[in-house]
Amino acid sequence: MDKLVIEGGHTLRGTLPISGSKNTALALMAAGLLGDGPTTLENIPNLRDINTFARVIGVTGAEVAFDPVEHVLTVDPTTLEYPEAPYELVKRMRASFYMLGALLGRVGEARVSLPGGCAWGPRPVDLHLRGMEAFGASVALDQGYVVARAPGGRLPGGVFRLEPSSVGATINLVLATVTARGGSRIENAAIEPDVVVFCDALRAMGARIDGVGTRTLEIEGVSSLRPVTFRNASDRIELGTFMIAAALAGAPGETVRLSHADPGHLGEAFTEAFLRTGAGFQPGPDFVEVVAPEEIRPVSIETAVYPGFPTDLQAQWTVLMTQASGNSKIIDNVYFDRFKHIPELRRMGVNAIVIGNEVVIEGKIPIQGAQVMSTDLRASVSLVLAGLVAEGETHVLRIYHLDRGYENLENKLAAAGIPIRRERYDEFADPVLEHPHDA
Repeated sequence: MDKLVIEGGHTLRGTLPISGSKNTALALMAAGLLGDGPTTLENIPNLRDINTFARVIGVTGAEVAFDPVEHVLTVDPTTLEYPEAPYELVKRMRASFYMLGALLGRVGEARVSLPGGCAWGPRPVDLHLRGMEAFGASVALDQGYVVARAPGGRLPGGVFRLEPSSVGATINLVLATVTARGGSRIENAAIEPDVVVFCDALRAMGARIDGVGTRTLEIEGVSSLRPVTFRNASDRIELGTFMIAAALAGAPGETVRLSHADPGHLGEAFTEAFLRTGAGFQPGPDFVEVVAPEEIRPVSIETAVYPGFPTDLQAQWTVLMTQASGNSKIIDNVYFDRFKHIPELRRMGVNAIVIGNEVVIEGKIPIQGAQVMSTDLRASVSLVLAGLVAEGETHVLRIYHLDRGYENLENKLAAAGIPIRRERYDEFADPVLEHPHDA
C-alpha cells in the first residue's frame, strides 16, 4: 500500500495547476452513453474513479478509450449490449449509480447494483428511484440490484420534486429523461457547476433542457442525441483545496498562482469566507492568485448546497482554522457525521471537539508530524495540508482514498517547494520496537 511522507515547515511557492473536475467528468462519461456515436471528452483527470467508471461502462459492451497523458477520453456506446452495472465495481464508487439513468435513457432498461461508497454518512438512493418512477419507469429490487424498465423502451415523462436537492439524483434523472417520449420537469434541481456543465454537454448533443442553472429543469425528450467533442470543467474542490494550502503554507505577502482554474465555480460562500481569513484572493479568467496573510483570522462556517460553503471543503477548512488567531466552529449541514479526520488531526496535536454535526477548533495550536490514517477522500487531503505546517514528518497512510480524487498531488506540491514523497509500506507488518535495554 502507498503512503505520502511530508516534511513540514516549508514554504509553498510558484504555481499549482488545477486538473479537470472528477465529479463532472463522471457525469459526462455517463452522458456519452446517450449519443449515436463516439463522444470525445477533453480535460479528464487521470484518477482511480475515472478508471473505475470506465470499467463499469465497459461491462455493458460499450467501449471506453482513455489517454491519461493527453487527458482525453472517448465513449463509444454503439456496441452496448448488456444494460447492467455489477456490484463488484459499483461498490467502489457511488457515481457508478449514474448507469441507472444512462441505461434507461439509452436502451430503456437497466440492472444496476445498489452502491457502496464512502465510509461516512448515509446517502440513500431512494430519491433516485422515486424520481424514476415519477417519470414512468417500473422499479424493482432483486438481490441487491435495482431493475428498472421504461414502457415501450422510452420513459413517458412526468414531474418530480427533489427533497432534498441532490446533485447525483439531478444528474441521474436528467440522463433518464432527455430521451423520453414526452416532457419532464425536475423541481428543486441541484445548481452546482457539475450539473450545469453536464447539462451544457447534453444540450450540445441535441438535448432540449431549459432552466439550466436554476432550481427547475424543463426537459423535452428527443428520439436521439448526436456525439460531440466536449471539454470538461476544472475541479473547483481542488481549486479550493489549493487556495487553503496557499493560505496555510505560502509566504505572507507572496503570490501563489493556481492555473487552469475557473474561479466562478467556487461559489460565493467559500470565497467570502476565504477573504475574511485575511488571505488575498485575485481571480483571473483562468487562474486564481492567493496571498497568504500575516495572520490567519478565525472564520466559522456552515456547509450548504451550492452556492453555499461546500461540504467537500470543510475538512480542509478545519486545518486552516487550526492555525487561526482564535477559536472557530464548523457546522456540516449536508453530511452530519463527516468528521472522521478529527481523531487523526488530534493525533497531530490539534485541539478540536466534535458535538453532533459541529466541530469546535482551537486556533494557534502547534501541529506535530505523526502517522495518520486516511478514511475518505477529503479527510485524506486535510491530513496532507496539516503535514505542510507540522513540525517534523507526517506519514499519511492509505492514500488510495486520495488517488480517487486528486491527480498527481505529490508532484504538484513538490514542484511548488514542498518536500513530499510517495512510499510503499506494509499495512500488516509488525512494528519494530526499540527499548532502552536493547542498546
